[in-house]
Amino acid sequence: MKKETNTPPFGDLKIGKAAPAFYGIDQNAETIALKDFVGKKVIIYFYPKDDTPGCTAQACNLRDNYTNLLQDGFEIIGISPDPVKKHKKFEEKYELPFALIADEDHSIAEKYGVWGTKQFMGKTYDGIHRTTFLLDEKGKIKNIITKPDTKNHTDEVLAAWYE
Repeated sequence: MKKETNTPPFGDLKIGKAAPAFYGIDQNAETIALKDFVGKKVIIYFYPKDDTPGCTAQACNLRDNYTNLLQDGFEIIGISPDPVKKHKKFEEKYELPFALIADEDHSIAEKYGVWGTKQFMGKTYDGIHRTTFLLDEKGKIKNIITKPDTKNHTDEVLAAWYE
């Protein structure tokens, strides 16, 4: 299992610490706040961009396992810098049953230490480092999955939770 504790890009976030509070607007223009999920196991997954191959595979894997994850007490929140309208199209196209928060100013990603310099095809730019945080019922970080396997993300989440 890929775990990170107190190493870049996470700053001082580590397993056992309280997850940073946040609120944002989802694809339905509703405000979602982390405090609304106290008492539940939360999967917060940060992803770069709607409707790209890796991001679609990850979202659809979570969608396909959503009922089982709910039965196990999990809630899912996806976060990317895409705007609300783009999230709505992504949700509708793939029938995604969970919240997708628009983090256009990347303030939530920065709180979680997943916004930073990336390289792709010889270009350097700032963006989200695909990362999933698992939070326990008290809002503490139970595990961090770096560089998730997008096609098998649910299996990774469950393995990281129950290890």
